[in-house]
Parts: sequence; structure tokens; C-alpha cells
Amino acid sequence: MTCFDAVLFDVDGTLIHSSPGILATMEHTFRTVGIDPAGIDLTRYLGPPLRRSFSEHMRREEDVERMVRIYRDRYHEVGQHLCQVFPGVLEMLQRLQSAGVKLYTATSKPTSVVTPILQEQGLADYFTFIGGASEDKSVDTKTAVMRTVLVRPELQGARVLMVGDRADDMRGAADCNVPAAAVLYGYGSREELLPFEPCFMAQTCEQLTDFILGQEANH
Repeated sequence: MTCFDAVLFDVDGTLIHSSPGILATMEHTFRTVGIDPAGIDLTRYLGPPLRRSFSEHMRREEDVERMVRIYRDRYHEVGQHLCQVFPGVLEMLQRLQSAGVKLYTATSKPTSVVTPILQEQGLADYFTFIGGASEDKSVDTKTAVMRTVLVRPELQGARVLMVGDRADDMRGAADCNVPAAAVLYGYGSREELLPFEPCFMAQTCEQLTDFILGQEANH
């Protein structure tokens, strides 16, 4: 018997190694609006919502929205194709699906952006529902994204686990009263994740899968 009926997965840093495309697109966006990215730690923006990241550099909402548009246009053209699936992810999704665990995404990427990426990488068909942010600000945080997934009828009363690699994922899970497992092969550090007391910290997809299926004692 599995420990969970359903799993919500973050995408960037959890399923897909997307940092090359994200960082290149971030650099392009900053240069386009006249900001030198050389002195900016762009890795801080791997995971959090775009608007929050850009608002650190722009005071006016219209300037933040302009950066979002520049980023998304460039990411659609180039950035989204510069990613690859993390080792072990495909096998993990196959094992979980075979065990009857329902799979979902809960990503800060807009659904319209993440869906073609998952399709291109051969992962889309494993998911019952692809949950993501909206294009506008209506669903723009990890908590808001998770709530759009958790209201689905088949998840009422289900044992649900959130899986992610950054503080936003852990915070979203806490806000939604859902246990969270952290992956350490992504973009967040152990120091970033530990304060949220995740129920499990996985070094590999195999470890995470065993935990979800109740087989972690084998390690």
C-alpha cells in the first residue's frame, strides 16, 4: 500500500533541469530593459514567480509587467528548449503511476508555458492534471497554484504530498496544510529547506519514489 494517493510536483529543479534556459532568458530580459545582470545573482530567481523577482528591480507595476512580457516571449522562442529531464524522473513517474498514485504538477510557470515543455520532454501524459500559474496575477504564487489543484474533486479526502526543491514549494505546502518532501538534487539547498521541516529529503528520484511508496526502509 502506498503512503500517498496523489503527488503534486514542482517542475523547475524537481522534474526538469531548466536553469540554462531560465538564466539565459533572465539575462536577456535585464539587458533589454537596460539593467546589467553581471552583478545580480540570477540563480535566486530559479523557482519564485517572475513578478516577485522583477519587482526587486522595478518600482512601477507597468515596468514589471514589461519585463514579464519580454521574458515570456524570449523563453517561448529559445529558453524552454534549453532544458532536460533530471536523471531518474521518468522511471519515478512510471513507478508511481504503475502503483496507482495520481500525479499532478504545481508550478509557478503558467500552465500555457509548462504544458508544451512537459510534452516536448515526454512527461505530460503521466499527469492527471497540469497545474500552473495564470498569465495574469490572479494565480501567481505557489500557494495559489496548489489551491487550484487541491480543489479538484478526486483529491477531496486524498492523502496528498507536495514535492519541490525550493522554499516556495515548502511554504505553499504549509499554507495548504499538505506534507512536503524536498529534493536535494535541484536548485535549493539543504539550509534553505530544513527550516520548513519537510517530511522527507531525497538525494535521488529513487529515494523519493521509495518514500512515496512506503519502501524507504530499504535504503
